Amino acid sequence: MKLLGEIGLLVLCLLFTLFSFAQQTPISTTVQLDPSQPETLGLDYLPGVETYTVFAPDSDDHKYNHGVVLYPFKDKLYAMWQSSWRDEDAPETKVYYSYSADLIHWSEPTPLTNEWNEGFTTSGGWWSHGDTLVAFINVWPDSIQPKGGFTQYMLSTDGVSWSQPDWVLGDQGNRIAGIIEQDLRQLTSSRLLTAFHVQTGLHTKPYYTIDPLGITGWTQGNMNNLLFKEEMSRELEPSWFVRKDGRVVMIFRDQSGSFQKLASISHDGGENWTNPELTDIPDSRSKQSAGNLPHGTAFMVFNPSGSKTRIPLAIYLSSAGDVFEQAILLRSGSPDDLQPLRYEGKYKRVGYSYPKSIVWKDHVYVGYATNKEDVQITVIPISELIKLQDQE
Repeated sequence: MKLLGEIGLLVLCLLFTLFSFAQQTPISTTVQLDPSQPETLGLDYLPGVETYTVFAPDSDDHKYNHGVVLYPFKDKLYAMWQSSWRDEDAPETKVYYSYSADLIHWSEPTPLTNEWNEGFTTSGGWWSHGDTLVAFINVWPDSIQPKGGFTQYMLSTDGVSWSQPDWVLGDQGNRIAGIIEQDLRQLTSSRLLTAFHVQTGLHTKPYYTIDPLGITGWTQGNMNNLLFKEEMSRELEPSWFVRKDGRVVMIFRDQSGSFQKLASISHDGGENWTNPELTDIPDSRSKQSAGNLPHGTAFMVFNPSGSKTRIPLAIYLSSAGDVFEQAILLRSGSPDDLQPLRYEGKYKRVGYSYPKSIVWKDHVYVGYATNKEDVQITVIPISELIKLQDQE
């Protein structure tokens, strides 16, 4: 009897610990994954989900393609990505883009940047205001050590002709010494929110501005970085969503190797943030994407493998934005879903890397690089996500 009592007490303590963890951390999950099924983790597909290919390289093309970011402009969907012959962050890396009105026929990939003998450029994402499309370019000079950079922008009113690059500026009129994250979105009717990885090295900081184009007036939010390395913060490559209670949650890749997401909360629209905390949500130590559906549901798109494996690709849903109760499979590791890696290269890997998403025309559009090679898009009907939640 004494042993049974001790076991019971141990179980109660464990339940209390788990409950306390869920209550204290910014976000948590009740999704149960099945590691015995690594191709899917036991997750199921959703009806109506479709995948399209923007660009798949042939033997004469750039075979390394990564950092895919999507954006709608004047009834077309635009895709931006970085591209090089075979290796990640190679000296010849340039930023390309393509657009489509039907997701089937895409324009010929066009370079936004040129090869640069003093460094390289990578994709920084999109924004628009009125009739103006903004393309952000991350600039990585070789002269900056530890590795870091700046952010430029280019403007277009037709999505074809572009202005000369200029520097993204902070609230003091200064050039921001940081690399922009690709998740710039509107928080309120007047405030835009994203993050920059600021020098020295790469230290993630939230930023906000009321400039409708997002090219000036960026103010750094107050957030303490977790101790990690001198040249890099532990939290990297964030995304964000809004909880039902109005608080903003920013999620991060944990560079320390926990293979779980970090998260921080802002109670005042991005000006002040809690210290990032470790959550119980598994991750692949990769970029992720987050946002809100039109009716408020929070979502996250990422690889919930809990390891370096970027398989599968999934979307998690939370009605209130605190506990993620549901998960849907977008792409699996099965041979009938995941194409083989065709070309070798530095840091190339099998799987679905660095997803970024946009909500547009009753769908969630997720862009990513399959095997860091093929530029692809998976499209999810919002109506099917709502049906799924209604079944709960």
